[in-house]
Amino acid sequence: MFQYKTWVEISQKAIAHNINQIRPILKPKTKLWSVVKSNAYGHGLTSFSQIADKLGVDGFCVDSVPEGLKLRKNSLKKPVLVLGPTIIPNLYNEAGINNLTVTVSNFESLISLSKVKNRPKFHVKIDSGMHRQGFYINEVPLLIKKIKAFKLSKLLTGAYTHFASAKDLNYPTYTDLQLEKFKKAVSIFERAGFTNLIKHAAATGGTFIKPEYHLDAVRIGIGLYGLWPSKELMMQRKDLKLKPVLSWHSLISEVKNLKKGDFVGYDLIERVNRPTKMAILPIGYWHGFPRSLSGIGEVLVNGKKAKVLGRVSMDLVVINADNTACKVGDKATIIGRQKHEELSAFDVAQKTGTIHYELITRINPLIERIIK
Repeated sequence: MFQYKTWVEISQKAIAHNINQIRPILKPKTKLWSVVKSNAYGHGLTSFSQIADKLGVDGFCVDSVPEGLKLRKNSLKKPVLVLGPTIIPNLYNEAGINNLTVTVSNFESLISLSKVKNRPKFHVKIDSGMHRQGFYINEVPLLIKKIKAFKLSKLLTGAYTHFASAKDLNYPTYTDLQLEKFKKAVSIFERAGFTNLIKHAAATGGTFIKPEYHLDAVRIGIGLYGLWPSKELMMQRKDLKLKPVLSWHSLISEVKNLKKGDFVGYDLIERVNRPTKMAILPIGYWHGFPRSLSGIGEVLVNGKKAKVLGRVSMDLVVINADNTACKVGDKATIIGRQKHEELSAFDVAQKTGTIHYELITRINPLIERIIK
């Protein structure tokens, strides 16, 4: 019997499968870091990280110091790198106390870090062409000068960059150029005496494209969750078989009949043109079911697709139940498989005009994640 009106299932077997697919393609000395930022892409920060830890990942990447502190409070002891900016100065102190490694991507951050009592280890981020966070190459000499002046040299343990389009196979040259810029920045550090830095550049896309991008560590996010950065990359790497880790379900809360000509939901955007059986799911855009699926989305009920009728509300979705033989209490699947039908995160996201990264990370974190 189901315990919740909506829930997310996390497959331990799929996580293990994905790690076992990815680990062999890495160079022997390359570390596999699990990117668990943003609630582990919607999979549950603590629970996913604990599973990945037991399955042998070498470390974790989070967005913020508070995310890293959650891992430490749940007895996760492996290296944790904070990828996002640390803006509140006291959080550097907390990072130092709890052995979190932070990212320094601008001079203001370096100054803030230098002023705290418990100064944390840090990696510097190089902007090699993404044009978000990071130091430009021409700023590296001054950066090194300041690191030495603030007596932070022993705390600098790594340098990294981020590829702008590694998953897009139409722009391989740009990724190669980014890597060359990054290597030039690293060479400046090495000439200044920083010869033991951990160097990393590749996320899932870069990792799957070229071994040359692997360096000392790779940051694997979407791939560990069993999803591909792009369909083009999936077609190229047919030797890799990933399994989606997450599925999302709800229960039917009501079934009723509509007469021909009845409107459904807010704003009267849809009107049935024949007698129709409808069913209600007790979820909506508050839960992360996109409002843009109004009138076009689908869910699976008893192994068959059922179309969304009318507007998606804050907490309710209406579906056409004509072909599903459903009743109150039956399971509906929003993302995942039922019998021979599947609604993948990629396909659902495409229908909403967004990407699967956004779709899964916006599933409400208050929804129960059940480990299977």
